[in-house]
Amino acid sequence: MEAFEFLKPVLALVIWTCVMWIWMYALRLPAFNKAGIKPDDARHPGTYSDKLPPTVRSAADNYNHLHEQPTIFYALMFFIALTGGADSTANMVAWAYVGLRIVHSFVQVVVGKVALRFLVFTLGTFCLFFLAGREALRVFAG
Repeated sequence: MEAFEFLKPVLALVIWTCVMWIWMYALRLPAFNKAGIKPDDARHPGTYSDKLPPTVRSAADNYNHLHEQPTIFYALMFFIALTGGADSTANMVAWAYVGLRIVHSFVQVVVGKVALRFLVFTLGTFCLFFLAGREALRVFAG
């Protein structure tokens, strides 16, 4: 599989992160205005959280989450692409990971059920474990 085709899930997750940035500020800016929060008052995370609706806080939390575990996904995907491990199985699992991250965002911001969010997060984590384990076998035992 060509690296170009294989890395499309990476681009999709980057685009989703940009969508979450827009969603976060589409919720946050009106909420700040409604609560009378000045930008300088929000300089330190958490100082204003009690004045914002849960969905506004959840969108910001999710945006931050998209900069945590997905960094492993990005590194792993480029490792796989650059070392010749890209194939249809890895690509399918990568797309599953991206899909689960998008579902995770909706669960966190719209649904708000922690148990469901954890389940979706865990399924995505298993995708990463699968990709990393498969690569470890290919590289170290192959």
